[in-house]
Amino acid sequence: MPDNIEKRSITSELSESYLDYAMSVIVARALPDVRDGLKPVHRRVLWTMWSIGLTHLARFRKSANVVGETMAKYHPHGDVAIYDTLARMAQDFSLRYPLVQGQGNFGSIDGDSPAAMRYTEARLSKVAEEMLFDIEKETVDWLPNYDATREEPKVFPAKLPNLLINGTLGIAVGMATSIPPHNLAEVVDATLLLMEKPGATGEDLLEHVKGPDFPTGGVIYDRAAIRTAYATGRGAVTARAKTEIMERKKGESTRGGFDIVVTEIPYQVNKSELVKHIAELVQDKRLEGIRDLRDESDREGLRIVVELKSDAAPQKVLNQLYQHSDLQKDFHFNMIALRDGIQPELFSLKEMLLAYIAHRKEIVRRRAQFDLRKAEERAHILEGLAKALDVIDKVIALIKKSKDREDARMNLMKGFKLSELQAVAILEMKLQTLAALEREKIDAELKEKRALIKELTAILKSPARMLEVVRQELVELKAKYGDARRTHVVNSALKEMTDEDLVPEEEAIVTFSSSGYVKRVPPDSFRMQRRGGKGLIGSDVADEDFLSHFFHANTHDRILFFTDRGRVFETRAYEIPAASRTSKGKAIHNFLELPTDENISAIINLPSSSKEQVTRNKASGVTTTYNLQPTTYLVMITKNGIVKKTALKDFENIRRTGIIGIALKKGDVLKWVRTSKGDDQVVLVTELGQSIRFAESQARPMGRGAAGVRAIRLRTGDAVAGCDIVKKGDTAKLLVVMANGFGKQTPLKEYKTQNRGGSGIKTANVTAKTGKVIAGTVVSEETEMLALSAKGQVIRTELKSVRQTGRSAQGVRIMNLSSGDRIAGVVVI
Repeated sequence: MPDNIEKRSITSELSESYLDYAMSVIVARALPDVRDGLKPVHRRVLWTMWSIGLTHLARFRKSANVVGETMAKYHPHGDVAIYDTLARMAQDFSLRYPLVQGQGNFGSIDGDSPAAMRYTEARLSKVAEEMLFDIEKETVDWLPNYDATREEPKVFPAKLPNLLINGTLGIAVGMATSIPPHNLAEVVDATLLLMEKPGATGEDLLEHVKGPDFPTGGVIYDRAAIRTAYATGRGAVTARAKTEIMERKKGESTRGGFDIVVTEIPYQVNKSELVKHIAELVQDKRLEGIRDLRDESDREGLRIVVELKSDAAPQKVLNQLYQHSDLQKDFHFNMIALRDGIQPELFSLKEMLLAYIAHRKEIVRRRAQFDLRKAEERAHILEGLAKALDVIDKVIALIKKSKDREDARMNLMKGFKLSELQAVAILEMKLQTLAALEREKIDAELKEKRALIKELTAILKSPARMLEVVRQELVELKAKYGDARRTHVVNSALKEMTDEDLVPEEEAIVTFSSSGYVKRVPPDSFRMQRRGGKGLIGSDVADEDFLSHFFHANTHDRILFFTDRGRVFETRAYEIPAASRTSKGKAIHNFLELPTDENISAIINLPSSSKEQVTRNKASGVTTTYNLQPTTYLVMITKNGIVKKTALKDFENIRRTGIIGIALKKGDVLKWVRTSKGDDQVVLVTELGQSIRFAESQARPMGRGAAGVRAIRLRTGDAVAGCDIVKKGDTAKLLVVMANGFGKQTPLKEYKTQNRGGSGIKTANVTAKTGKVIAGTVVSEETEMLALSAKGQVIRTELKSVRQTGRSAQGVRIMNLSSGDRIAGVVVI
């Protein structure tokens, strides 16, 4: 064995070699630097483009040129890896703020590979240049390239907090990193807060950083999980696609039905693979109710349409899609990066921002030192020029007597006590400098340099001034590049979608159309008018549609939806989408797993608190008083005059798929539901003008599956048109509204209490002029009324303007209707 061969244990050799390999992968390939958020290959590509002048204002250049330059000068690891890096930095679905502007095919969200590098072109994006500005001012350290023929930067100055705004993914040896992208404006705001208040907690920072902001949008859930991930550097956040259940327009399908439309998908989900997987789930019968699946994405945006069968429950199918496909996917945080480009470390959000702030302070310090040195050098030369101009005749004479340039330089230094730099500058001075204006320019520049020197010296002496420079640059970056958040954040977890504490209490008017479109609007959307007017446009309804239900609610109220077949569904008021007064709203199938052959016939809202609550909306002047005692019963009335009373506690746990509320006889439908306390009275009004008032106690409490008892005996062709609850001792009035725009108020004392099941007494004189009775409800002196027509007209008026008459009167005109229109209903506030 030769003497120069060292004997070593194979265990030691493998251990050291593997450790060297592991550290090489960790530091030189897989993990980003916490300061600029870049891995070496990204930094080398961007530096190459900057060094060859390929800025956002330059002409595009072939990607092959960039790859070749990078590989030849800095990254000799093969062109494929370099081009893949370049392409990803140009993909707006991979980076929240792309660092490269691409021209040509750089891949797609479907997983398509970029075109060959000889076909595509690239240049730096404007935002990427913010990463490189000031690099020539000795702001960063440099290291030799692979063959020591040139130098490359160890890190970029990085005005932008790139690690957070663009995120990163990487797998090293024994560790991995996964940092999501964020919104630039939010990250800047959090950084500014931390600079102002170094003791700010992670919770304080989350007031600004709401969560990840993925380039593909979508919806993320669970504020608590987000808080944990940012506090520890590890965690998982659930992301969902942005979907909407839409009713198919007439003519698209003769059988009708609904579509689930996907417009945004979770980050890093391959769209074509997603569509393929959903199709396989349908083929394997793991998903039911889907008729067709189409990818309608184009240049205007992403759009996947899941066409449902006519009998499918849209919300149920959507839930199954979330469960079985990548329409719902967890993003796992693992915020590992290199501190100082060397040491792998797990960072919290606060620690990451502090590292960025420290880096920027160091950049500002080194930049100020560089600028100060250059300013002092220039000021020194300007002082020599100014000194020479003061005695220019002597200077010229001395130069003329000198035998050569070197002798002239030495004579100037000795004769006028000048430095070598000053003497050389004087010898190179042009004759035009002798002009008066040129002298003024030198003096002005010298004054400017002295002021700059003073400013830079002050910055270098004051850490607070350095921090202020960093702060100002961040403010400018936010103004220049800040944009709106793309990913919506839901504070509650998926299992806690109805977390009321995260929703502000607000008053609203909820409207519901006969074809199933629901919305909520602020009460002040409807201004006060005199009775008899034509009203405001209330809602954008189709010709064959009309508004059938509308009521006043608080966003925290429970909303119970009763179908014409007697089933009950529940949602919260804040889950109903807010909309403008004239908008159509959204289909109820977005919120309820409602069978397509059932229609909503009755809706009530249950206040979130049983205590008396009085709130005043200053803008609209609306006062709402909730009942003084807890609601005890729900009183249900059918079109054929059947009444049923069921304890409210029987409706405490309503499944998303609904529960039975009343068993209906053939030909009957559930029409109204009212709340009561157990000792109230019930008043009913029929279409032909009859009414009955009886004690609630005459209808004993029944279970949810019962059918109820007779409330009123109807004549042939008559049906119940309205009902309400009369509180014990109530001295209010009964408001009766007729289809052709007439209405009247009659004191309740004129309606005697009768036994349940009778024919009742007359309450309105129904004629062809007035039309049939369409509503009957109990009102008070301070009540206001909203009346809606079938064509969407709305009028809001004080009820004191509606004349008080006897039971058998026709009433007065409360709304001037267009030809062929009729009143669809009223709501009292």
